Amino acid sequence: MSAKVLIVLTSHDKLGSTDQTTGFYLPEVSHPVAVFNQAGFTVDYVSPKGGKAPMIGVDLKDPLNQAFLDNLQNVAQIENTLRPDQINPAQFNAILYAGGHGTMWDFPNNAEIANIAAAIYEQGGVVGAVCHGPAGLVNLKLLDGKYLVTGKKIACFTNEEEAAVGLSEVVPFLLASALIGRGALHTKAENFQKHVVVSDHLVTGQNPASATGVAEQMVKLLTQVSLTPVGV
Repeated sequence: MSAKVLIVLTSHDKLGSTDQTTGFYLPEVSHPVAVFNQAGFTVDYVSPKGGKAPMIGVDLKDPLNQAFLDNLQNVAQIENTLRPDQINPAQFNAILYAGGHGTMWDFPNNAEIANIAAAIYEQGGVVGAVCHGPAGLVNLKLLDGKYLVTGKKIACFTNEEEAAVGLSEVVPFLLASALIGRGALHTKAENFQKHVVVSDHLVTGQNPASATGVAEQMVKLLTQVSLTPVGV
């Protein structure tokens, strides 16, 4: 049975107190979507505010970016993302938090999306996150009151990578440090190298190079379980 994946995009478009814009990072959506499409999965999009999600990383030399933007349905979906209150977690087999620096401002304290992700996880679904997307995991608690990441191996954009891009003093917190503070077992590769970690049915990736791998591991997990029919 085909799985249904909910991709979470940031609504935040200002890079701290700088004059730079931010948003979700296109390859961290276009690359996973290519994997999900190949697997026959369907995809919906949600953002904290709903509506048009701000986008960066539009490199049209990347064929998967080009293919994604050439698809009118894809464009319509990211320009008209669903609001959290429009989402029924029972209709999804997996959720993926896409990255981009914007997530650092509006993912951590969005209780509605955290509750959606927790419900998907509790019903046996897969939670994925890539690069700065794991910002959505920082305050995500399960029914037992424990943080989802506690005791789990995770990957995310590292403190070293944040320093390398010169944004350590711009982001509101250091993502790896925050997750470690929640009890996560942080693992990492060299700066900007692919690194994907699977821990139970949580899949995380370190950076944009890890986006395809995160989706591949999510597909692998979803094909190993007996999927509940969507909407049941």
